[in-house]
Amino acid sequence: MRPAVAAAGGSVLTLVLVVCAGAGYVVTTGLRAAPQPSAVEAALARRVRGLAVPRADGRRVNPVSLSPDLLAEGLAHYADHCASCHAADGSGRTELGAGLFPKAPDMRQAATQELSDGELFYVIEHGIRFTGMPAWSTGTPEGATQSWQLVHIIRHLPRLTPDERARVEQSMPRSADAARQEIEEETFLNGGETPPSAHTGH
Repeated sequence: MRPAVAAAGGSVLTLVLVVCAGAGYVVTTGLRAAPQPSAVEAALARRVRGLAVPRADGRRVNPVSLSPDLLAEGLAHYADHCASCHAADGSGRTELGAGLFPKAPDMRQAATQELSDGELFYVIEHGIRFTGMPAWSTGTPEGATQSWQLVHIIRHLPRLTPDERARVEQSMPRSADAARQEIEEETFLNGGETPPSAHTGH
């Protein structure tokens, strides 16, 4: 057999095996988001993410200096953009974060904290395909500064104080249901009609 033919045959066989493995994965998992990724999936995802971040980006150092004002501003930005998935304390224990595949990580732990500043910035700016992590890049210097601020916030999460956590929780966006319930309760307390939830039993 000629080398070119053998090489072509090997490529076709490899492609067939990859397709079969992919089909088996789909059938076996049903592509459900509820389960936790297996140890193999998690290790593979970390490896692929590491390869995806350009080396020059991974080596970048945070150019934004940390200060009390920046920390306060960064926590407000984190509350508005990140806490709904990652939780006020970075634990990932939220209804939305728990429903993702993979689950929103506990960013206080080594898997996140051991990433370089450049890697964290890259993930914030560009997101990660096939996960719930969106790309937050605005393509502006101001947007990049906010992402670097969030890198500082991620580093600070393991040392978050109870007061800081409370401030984040208070600044988090409210759901439509929570806002509606608050309006109904305020109306009722001011002498308005009984909230609809009291009529419907919900």
